[in-house]
Amino acid sequence: MLAMKVIKYFFLIFSILLLLFSLTTKSTPAQIDSTVDSERLIVKFSPITPRFYRENLVSSYGLFQGEALRLKDTLVLKVPKKRIAEILERLNKNFSVEYAEIDFWAEALEVPNDPRFSEQWGLSKIQAPSGWGITHGGAGVDIAIIDTGINRNHPDLGSKIVLSVNCTISGCPSQTTTDPDGHGTHVAGIASAVTNNSIGVAGLAWEGRLMSVKVLDDTGGGYYSWIANGIILAADSGAEVINLSLGGSSPSLTLENAINYAWGKGVVIAAAAGNNGRNTRIYPGYYSKVIAVAATDATDKKASFSNYGNWVDVAAPGVSILSTYNNGYSTLSGTSMATPFVSGLAALLKGQYPGLSNSEVRNKIESSSDSISGTGNYWTWGRINVCRALGCVSSLAPSPTSTPAASPTPIPTLTPTPSPSPTPTSTLTPTSSPTPTPTPSPSPSPKPWWCKYVPDHYSCK
Repeated sequence: MLAMKVIKYFFLIFSILLLLFSLTTKSTPAQIDSTVDSERLIVKFSPITPRFYRENLVSSYGLFQGEALRLKDTLVLKVPKKRIAEILERLNKNFSVEYAEIDFWAEALEVPNDPRFSEQWGLSKIQAPSGWGITHGGAGVDIAIIDTGINRNHPDLGSKIVLSVNCTISGCPSQTTTDPDGHGTHVAGIASAVTNNSIGVAGLAWEGRLMSVKVLDDTGGGYYSWIANGIILAADSGAEVINLSLGGSSPSLTLENAINYAWGKGVVIAAAAGNNGRNTRIYPGYYSKVIAVAATDATDKKASFSNYGNWVDVAAPGVSILSTYNNGYSTLSGTSMATPFVSGLAALLKGQYPGLSNSEVRNKIESSSDSISGTGNYWTWGRINVCRALGCVSSLAPSPTSTPAASPTPIPTLTPTPSPSPTPTSTLTPTSSPTPTPTPSPSPSPKPWWCKYVPDHYSCK
């Protein structure tokens, strides 16, 4: 009998102490968001809190227990929405409660139903599926693919093309032709192929529209003047983003003026860093108003063929990238393939935040990049990360850090070695007296810079 009385007195004293503790304010209560749309709280009690006290505490607030969790001493409470802030604050002040938090709602990350999405390693590497849970972009955002054109007959692209012009002809007339070279079609698919349509591949900017601006001929080369015309036409036509998976080794005031014009119109501009495998400046990528893009592989290493240097801003996947090509699909490599990942991300940001300026979009892309190996050496900011740029939850995770490779020297057998050519089509380099001929003869150079490395050989189509 004496033992029973001792136990009763012990529990009485313990309950009084708990009650006193419950009236005492903790020094660091949790932050409260009174706008949360929830009816559930998760409560973790101290292990020494008796069950009867937990039940009395819950009932004293007029609440009901939902389900118990497999986490020890943790349960779910059903709370009226209008009282959730109040109850959350009171529970977090109670010394018998380790913590109380909102039972937030989560949704499955969107995975498109395009049958070849699983082969698109680049989209997973830059956390595109997580980003798609935030936004698909905006239907009114236009990405100008300034390239060899886009195949309007491709089932994964045709419905997205809102403008198609040919600036290799004086006046940039409209055209509805295909893309015999295939390069521009491949680039367009990476940036914004029709997505979730049960066909082919997924594009990064689901809702982005495409402008087909042909500035390179059917062999993949063209004059700077054609490129400048295409840039200005795209800017005047309302493009929010310009993709330039092209370039030459010589600077040009005409090309730089066109870039500055588009920037002044609020356009985000991304351009390839080049495939020479060296710290060689490529234009227009070198210009300050352009996001210069290097290429990385599936292990987040610099692609052996990719140019690099402190003038290169970010990196993106560029090795064995599957995308639209001719009337089907193909895997190509190059900084040309890395650039449209950046353009697609810019389109997603413009769709998510229509009021952002081009400099603000650029800042988000660069500052949210992952600091992979080579950052600060091969490129300034890192490899792009869609999720971090758009502000989804995993953006809170720290960027991986690693030591840059000891030497930037690429594998020699994978390095294209462009040779001088008497015609401007091989290097996209202007001459002092350009010819007005609209169709220059193809270059005899075997591996000009825009050639794309495919395993075991180069493709210059």
